[in-house]
Amino acid sequence: MAVHTSGPNGLVPVHIAVHDPAQMEETDPQAADYARKLFAASAKYAGISWTEHGAEPRWLDMDTSTCAAAINPSHFSGHGADEFDRFLSGAASRGEPALIIATMGTADDDNDRVRSVFGRPGGRVDFRHFTGAIVGKRLLAGAEVALAPDLDAADRDLGLRLRNRPADAPWWAMTLSATALEGERGTTMRKPEGELVPILVDSLGEPVVARWTSGDGQQIWYVMPDGVDWNQVVDWLVQRALPEHVPAALRRVRSRHHDPALETPAETQARGALEELESRYLEERARLEGDLERARDEAEPVRSGLLYGTGPELEDAVAVVLRAAGFAVTDLDEELGGPLSADLLAALNGSTCLVEVKSASGAAGEKLASQLRRHLEKWPQLRPGQRVTCAALIVNHQHRLDPAERPAEVYQQRVVDTLPFPVLATGDLFRWWCAQDWPAVQAAVLGQDRPGGEQGGPTAGGSGNPVAGRRRWRPWGGGGTA
Repeated sequence: MAVHTSGPNGLVPVHIAVHDPAQMEETDPQAADYARKLFAASAKYAGISWTEHGAEPRWLDMDTSTCAAAINPSHFSGHGADEFDRFLSGAASRGEPALIIATMGTADDDNDRVRSVFGRPGGRVDFRHFTGAIVGKRLLAGAEVALAPDLDAADRDLGLRLRNRPADAPWWAMTLSATALEGERGTTMRKPEGELVPILVDSLGEPVVARWTSGDGQQIWYVMPDGVDWNQVVDWLVQRALPEHVPAALRRVRSRHHDPALETPAETQARGALEELESRYLEERARLEGDLERARDEAEPVRSGLLYGTGPELEDAVAVVLRAAGFAVTDLDEELGGPLSADLLAALNGSTCLVEVKSASGAAGEKLASQLRRHLEKWPQLRPGQRVTCAALIVNHQHRLDPAERPAEVYQQRVVDTLPFPVLATGDLFRWWCAQDWPAVQAAVLGQDRPGGEQGGPTAGGSGNPVAGRRRWRPWGGGGTA
């Protein structure tokens, strides 16, 4: 084993049980699985700004006896077992706890064939000499996590950092588990002694990020999901975890992140203010990201339905927009017990509009307009006592094209001029909905001018031009004229 020697340089040595990624050459796609796995394991730690964060990595084949912490250590011979033992022995000889960071699961494994940091199959992180394990169950996509209550400053800071993972990043719910060992006298169960303290929890209160301290206090494990931002974790390790758990490690290397016990009052005050600012920033960022996620969840069904939807998805999206514009909307298929009429009935300020919602993967055929004509003619027989004063055809045309590439008009103007109702493109409906231009939606659906006589909102064929040839509408059902 190569021996690493140096005087105090301000950098805290940290052991990582992989080969230096800077010295690993990218493997050929045809290379053996073993070589590709070695490269992939090292590549996870490429791009970490070690010096910037005040740390110095100690890879495989480097001395680890003076390391202040270990990241994903191994207890398999030839893969880091010797380095792990030297790290543990060094911490014990100094009377310091061994601070260990381990990741649960495999983020890029679609089949969730979860592996521990030691290479064993299963969603687990095994303690040294198999004295127990933390096992994990992968949560379904979109799982919500929150900070556990009553955290100390270091754990709370870690939770805030990790809570800001991408929305599609996986989580594992964790529990302590005994390890079964087979021997001459049968099976021996080794149950880990110590407490698993939740830092982040899922909606059921199960930990997805946790700290475990051994019963004798000699080992402190932080377990977090695979796929973390290692720059964030290393920064937290040096700035928060080591001052909390192993402050002497900072003094030995004369780190700029000093032991709080050696700070002047001015340093303590400034550091406290900075930590408070960072905490507020992380909390505010998490809140805003939550707001953004909720806004996207609310908007996406309408956006997707109007621009790409067909059938019920499109009808539901149109109904959401009409209700937002102030219409009372009835689903006629549900009301009449089947597809006996148009899709929706929209009522507003004494006007009742029969709305047909259609989609076309290519150019819209005139058959769509003919269907609405037939629905208008049939309406008096379906509901003799309820008249409709107008109608509208709403079409998601050319929905296989990108919205920017679609023609603005659903029909050519010569076709629209022959129709007794407006034809609206769902692209126009989407733009009005985004702008919350409810007068434009109302006027377009009802075939009327906008309030104040403005004609810039509604369109007859989705062209962006004012509705041409305004008509007085003949009410269908109930007789009389309008």
